[in-house]
This record gives sequence, C-alpha cells and structure tokens, in this order.
Amino acid sequence: MKNDILLRALARQPTEYTPVWLMRQAGRYLPEYNATRAKAGSFLKLAKTPALATEVALQPLARFPLDAAILFSDILTVPDAMGLGLYFAEGEGPRFERPLRDEAAIGRLAAPDPTAELRYVLDAVRETRSALGGRVPLIGFSGSPYTLACYMIEGSGSGDWRAVKEMLYARPDLLHRILEVNARAVTDYLNAQIEAGAQVVMLFDTWGGNLTAAQYEEFSLSYMRKVMSQVTQVPRIVFTKGGGGWLESTAASGCDAVGLDWTVDPGNARRRIGARVALQGNLDPAVLTAPPARVREEVRRVLDGFGTAPGHVFNLGHGISPHARVDAVEALVDEVRAYSRQLKAPPG
Repeated sequence: MKNDILLRALARQPTEYTPVWLMRQAGRYLPEYNATRAKAGSFLKLAKTPALATEVALQPLARFPLDAAILFSDILTVPDAMGLGLYFAEGEGPRFERPLRDEAAIGRLAAPDPTAELRYVLDAVRETRSALGGRVPLIGFSGSPYTLACYMIEGSGSGDWRAVKEMLYARPDLLHRILEVNARAVTDYLNAQIEAGAQVVMLFDTWGGNLTAAQYEEFSLSYMRKVMSQVTQVPRIVFTKGGGGWLESTAASGCDAVGLDWTVDPGNARRRIGARVALQGNLDPAVLTAPPARVREEVRRVLDGFGTAPGHVFNLGHGISPHARVDAVEALVDEVRAYSRQLKAPPG
C-alpha cells in the first residue's frame, strides 16, 4: 500500500496529516462523471457495468489527492437483488416496483447470494482494487438493515416514512422479520466485498435518525451490531445521519469508527467517545457551493474542533451535493492536507 494513512487513522495511530475522502466523491458534480453516465445510458447501467463503475470510482482521484477510493454502487442494490424491482424515475430518485406491504411477501423475503445476484458489484470491487494498484485503500459499503428497510417498505424516499412508521407501531414483528433478513444480507454482502478486495467497509444508516432513542436501539443499532460482530476482517465505519444523540452506543457497536453528521460538535464528540474508536467527518456539504476561501475557513474550523489526537478521518457530514463546485472540493482537500500538517507538526 503506497498510501495507508486512512488505515492508520482508523486504527487510531498517529498520522502526519489527517486523511480525507468524501462520501459520494464520485458523482454528478464532476463533468467527467456526467460524461460516463451519459455513455452508460442510465444510473443503473452505470452501476451494473463493472468497467464503468471502476472508471467513475477512479475519476475523483485523478483530480484530487484523496486518501481512499470508494466503490461506485448504490445501497439499494441489495433489495433489488431480493426481487423488489429497483428503478430510477427521472427527477424522483429510486423507487421499487414491489414494496413490502403484506405479510406474505415479507415472509418470502430472503437474503440474496452476493456471489450470484450481486456479482456485478463484486466484479467492480475486484476491477477497482486492481486499477488502484495499491495507490490508496478501497472502501466498500452497504446500507444499514434499517435504512434498507425504509426504502423496501415505503417503495421510495419519503419526507415522513409513514408506511415504515405504521408498520413499526402496528406490526413490529413484520419490521423485525425484514430487519433480520437484511442483517444477514448485509453481512454476506460486506464479507463478499472484503473477499473481492475491499480494505475498509462502511455502513450507511442514513435514516436511523428518524427513530426515537429507544427505537434506534431496537430497530437500527441492534441489527448493525449483529453485522459488526460478523464482519471483522477490515476496519468498519458506522454512520447514522441524525445520530448525534447516540454516539456512545454507536461507538460501542463493534465498529472501528463513527461517522458524524454536520450537526455534531467535534470536540463534544471527542469528549463523549474518547479514544474508543476513530471519528469521521463532519463538514457541512453545503459549504461546497461557496467560494474556495470560505471552504478553507470551514475546513480549518472542523480540524480545530477535532484537535490533534489520533483517529480522525476528514469527510463531509453527508454525501457531496451535485451542486458542489469543483474548485471548492479542490480547496477542501488541499486545506485538509496543509492545515492538518501544521496542527500535527511538532513544536519548534
């Protein structure tokens, strides 16, 4: 590994600067990504063609000195492999043809074999890892069992997740059945990614923050804990958007790092979690629509908040927006590298 600084930071070892990568770093803010997507014809064709997925995964590394690559895929490939019929409506985001609303369909739900139904993802992992040639680590990922369930039940994104909440309160047994299957599926999927070459894995619990504290433990964290207990070969990052109230329990889930969204104070998170796990985050993604000078100010503020203790990976507090300015991303990466070196330099 030519650049292993991410792996060292996740192990809470001292590093000469703070490693940086960005959630959705390969995406619509890059003109080259849009060109490749146009060539593919659709987002799903892009994600399901390993050569093209590899191409876009490497594009941000050609522009910016990032410290990791992340697999180009989508969290909803898992429920798609379960037969729910994923499609993307223009301007409306992902949708499922067959959302889970009745007991019989939920009873038939089964975890897919990732080496069969999701082979195209594993091929993309292998091709991307090979193309990197040891330049930086490759991150694999999955949605959390609860976040996947949200889309599987609702059938699309939602402002209030009404169908999910109705099931949670009226038939929690059905929701638990879905979550049990999802936990098995996510475990198998992440382990297959690791076998194919992923060197770090991340669980995106994007919608865990729509739960109460008690519900978060019961319906989200307990299932992520099951996944963590069976995915042990590489560093593991858990990110719950809106999960700032539960940092201590998330840190105790068995993960190696906790991702923080932009609403969390980094210094407070450090005090609450201590040195138990590494921390990842947490610049507001909206900053990347601002001029580069403003971006640099905010980067320094975030780095000052985390301090110089080992175990920080710089990232956004959520995925990069398609409206982000390329020069703003360039300023972010440059400022992280330069300013964190100053902070970590020995006195004198």
